[in-house]
Amino acid sequence: MSEAAIAKKETLVEEATAKFQEAASVVIVDYRGLTVEEVTNLRKQLRDANVEMKVIKNSILSRAAKKAGLEGLDEVFTGPTAVAFSNDDVVAPAKIIDEFASTAKALEIKGGVIEGKVSSVEEMTSLAKLPSRDGLLSMLLSVLQAPVRQVAYAVKAVAEKEEEVA
Repeated sequence: MSEAAIAKKETLVEEATAKFQEAASVVIVDYRGLTVEEVTNLRKQLRDANVEMKVIKNSILSRAAKKAGLEGLDEVFTGPTAVAFSNDDVVAPAKIIDEFASTAKALEIKGGVIEGKVSSVEEMTSLAKLPSRDGLLSMLLSVLQAPVRQVAYAVKAVAEKEEEVA
C-alpha cells in the first residue's frame, strides 16, 4: 500500500475517532436492501434533526472505535454499515431510525453508543421509545407548573369564600 493511501486511511480513522468522541449518541445500522430513494429519505429526516449519517468502511470504524476507547463494537462492524452521529440530541437518531425501520424492513439497528457508553440493540431500541427532547421538556414543565397551579386554585377559592362572606 502506498504512503498516500496509508495517510488517507489514517486521516479517515482520525475523523471517525473525533466523531465518536464528540457525539452524544451514535447509531450503527445495516442498510443492506434499502433502495436509493429510501436511503435519501432517511438521510433527509436525519439531516432535519441535525444528525449526520455516513457510510464508513468497517475496518476504519473498528480502528476509530478502539482509538476512542469504545470496546465491544467489533461484532457490529460487519456487512454494510452506516453510522448516524448526533452531537446534540441523544434520542433523535435512534428514534428516527427506529421509526424508519418500522416501514423499511431492510434497515436494521446493529448497536450504538450513548454518551460514550457502548450500547446493545435492545438499549438503542429502548432509547428510541423515549419521548423527544422537546417532549421531555414539556413533561418537565407541566410537572413544575402543577404545584403553582394548585396554589393558584387554593388562593382563588379563599378569595371567593372571602367575597361570599363579605
